[in-house]
Amino acid sequence: MLNSVGAVELSSIAKGFEVLDTMLKTSQVRLLLSRSICPGKYIILIAGDVGPVNAAVEAGAAAASHCLVDHFIIPNIDEQVIQAIENTVTVANPQAFGSVEAFSVSAIIEAADAAVKAADVKLIEVRLAMAIGGKGFFTLTGSVASVETAVNAAVMSAGRKGLLVEKTIIANPRKELFSENI
Repeated sequence: MLNSVGAVELSSIAKGFEVLDTMLKTSQVRLLLSRSICPGKYIILIAGDVGPVNAAVEAGAAAASHCLVDHFIIPNIDEQVIQAIENTVTVANPQAFGSVEAFSVSAIIEAADAAVKAADVKLIEVRLAMAIGGKGFFTLTGSVASVETAVNAAVMSAGRKGLLVEKTIIANPRKELFSENI
């Protein structure tokens, strides 16, 4: 069980390699994701105990210098967020639909965590920056009231950094909206 997740998002792929090395040398953390993302940015996502994750992210943010786009640490991250990032979620009986879009990968992960902690919803997907211009979005389902509460929490989270793009809530979505082909 992962109890803390942190990330550093950079505007430079080359600098990303240096920051990744710094983070992994700073403390004992597990690397979840390290890759280039659109448009020419780099993301590093790590997990572990709160103290080591905090130390690694702070060291990474400092090493990123002028290339830092965003960074975060989420202690006690909801397991649904990791499953949705890894695209391992299936929804048998979808209800109302909600989606939130943000300008950065970091902001959308933080917003997704805020959403699932705010209401009884099922996070379906967290899509991170590939083929969507460096943005991120997530989708979720639940009762209309729960989806509204979750989406509002996510909007507040992404809005604090000025990175919210858009949100949507659909009370009675067509089943095709939950297709894997979207």
